[in-house]
Amino acid sequence: MAFRHLISLARRGRRPPIHALASRRLLSTAVAAATDAPLPSTTRQTPMIYDQLAESVKRKLKKLEEPDHRFLQHNSPHATVDSHTEILSAPLTRVTTLPNGLRIATESNLASKTATVGVFIDAGSRFESEESNGTAHFLEHMIFKGTERRNARQLEEEIENMGGHLNAYTSREQTTYHAQVMGSDVPRALDILSDILQNSKFDEQRIIRERDVILREMEEVEGQTQEVIFDHLHATAFQFTPLGRTILGPAENIKKIGKEDLQNYISTHYTAPRMVVAASGAVRHEDIVAEVKKLFTKLSTNPTTASNLVAKGPAIFTGSEVRMLDDDIPLAQFVVAFEGASWTDPDSIALMVMQSMLGSWDKNAGGGKHMGSELAQRVGINEIAESMMAFNTNYKDTGLFGVYAVAKPDCLDDLAYAIMYELTKLSYRVSEADVIRARNQLKSSLLLHMDGTGAVAEDIGRQLLTYGRRIPYAEIFARIDAVDASTIKRVANRFIFDRDVAITAVGPIQGLPDYNWFRRRTYWLRY
Repeated sequence: MAFRHLISLARRGRRPPIHALASRRLLSTAVAAATDAPLPSTTRQTPMIYDQLAESVKRKLKKLEEPDHRFLQHNSPHATVDSHTEILSAPLTRVTTLPNGLRIATESNLASKTATVGVFIDAGSRFESEESNGTAHFLEHMIFKGTERRNARQLEEEIENMGGHLNAYTSREQTTYHAQVMGSDVPRALDILSDILQNSKFDEQRIIRERDVILREMEEVEGQTQEVIFDHLHATAFQFTPLGRTILGPAENIKKIGKEDLQNYISTHYTAPRMVVAASGAVRHEDIVAEVKKLFTKLSTNPTTASNLVAKGPAIFTGSEVRMLDDDIPLAQFVVAFEGASWTDPDSIALMVMQSMLGSWDKNAGGGKHMGSELAQRVGINEIAESMMAFNTNYKDTGLFGVYAVAKPDCLDDLAYAIMYELTKLSYRVSEADVIRARNQLKSSLLLHMDGTGAVAEDIGRQLLTYGRRIPYAEIFARIDAVDASTIKRVANRFIFDRDVAITAVGPIQGLPDYNWFRRRTYWLRY
C-alpha cells in the first residue's frame, strides 16, 4: 500500500512526505545489504578526517612498495652481499717505534704527486683539569705564532712559497698538526712541524692578542646551534667528569692562560709516547723515519699515557636533560642519546651498522621519501622534520649513540615518537635485508672517506692513538660482515633497551615530551 501511495503521488507531480523518503532509503539499504550491491549515492557517508589521513598514508606506502619500474632498471631494490676481495690488495701501513716511544707510520702511494704529513697527539680537552680547561685549544692557536728560528710571517711565507697547506685542530681526545705538500717538499714540511712543536716562542703580546681571537671564536660558536646542542649534550651526559667540558674552555680560563701554562702543558702532554707522526702519499717509510730521527730530538719521554689520565677522571654517563626554550628561533632542535661504546669495545662495529640502519634524512636531499632507513621513511612520508641524523661518537672508555633532529614546533611530538619507536625496535624486530643494506652503506662510506692523502694520514694517526695499530680494510670489512640481525638485537638490548637517555633541546620546544616520556619508550611491554 505504501508504494502504491508513493507512485500515485509521483504521477500527480507532488513531492512524497519526508517520512516516506526515509522509509524508501531504509528499504534500499536493506535490499543492498541482502544482495551485496553497492549503496546508492544518497546513502554514502563522508569518511572521517582520520580515515582520510589513514588512506592517504596507505597510498603513499603502496607507492614505496611498488616503485616506478623506470628506476628499478638502473638499481636492484634488494640488498645483496658483495665480494670485497680487491680490498686485500690495499697498500701496507708500515709502523716504526723509536727508542723514546715516538711512533712513525706511513702508507706509500708512489703514483701520487702530493703527500700529507701530520703529528697526532693524545691530548685534548678531556685530559685537562677544571682550572686548565681550554689550554689545548689555546696552544693550537699559539703554536703558529713564531719559533726561535722563524717568526709568524716567515712561517706563513715558507708554507705558501712551497704551495702547501698547514693546519691544526683540537678535539676532546686528540690534537693534530698536519701539512699537505708536494712529495718533494715533505722534508721541509717535517722540519716546520718539528720546529713549531719543539721551539715555539710564546710572546706575551701575541698571547694577549690571541685571547681576543679565541673569545670572538667562542661568540661565533654560540651562534651555531648544532655545536651548542652537542656541547650541552656532553655537559649533561658526562656531568662532573672531564669529558663534559667544552673544547674552547670557559671565558674566565681563557683570560688567565699565560706563557707558563702553555709551556707546562707541552712538557706534560706533548711527550714522545703520546705522539704519532703519520704520512701518506708520495713518501717512503725509510726516508720519513730518518727525517724524524734527525728532527724530533727535544721531545719529553715522560711515560704518562692518556689511559693513565683517563683513569683519574673516567667518563660516567648520567641520564639527564637540558632544555633551552627560545621562541625567537623558528625551528626546534633536539638530541636523544644513549651511552655508546668505546673505540676498543667489541660491539663498536655493530653500533656503526645500527647508525647506518637509522640513517639520516634532509628535507632538501635528493632521496626524499625513498630511503632505505625506516626512520627516514617515517619522517619523510609524514613530513614531521626538516632533517634528522643518527650519530655514533666513540671515546677511549665510553661513547654516545643517538639521533639529532630539527623540526617545526608542532611536529615535535610525532617526531619524538618516530625516533623512539625506531630506536627501541632494534631490540625486538630487525630485518636481515636492512642489516645487509646498512653494512654495504657503512663499507662504502668508509672507503669514500679515504679519498685523498689527508684523510688516509688522519685515519692512520687516529687508529694508532686509539687502537695502537692500523686495522686493515680486510679486517674491518670482515668484522662488519659478521654483524647480522641477531647481533643487532643483542647490542640494542645492551645499549638501548631500558637504558637511561640524555636529552638536549633548543628553540620553541614546548611540544617536546618530557624526560619520563622518553625513558618509558626505551622498552615495549610485549610478551
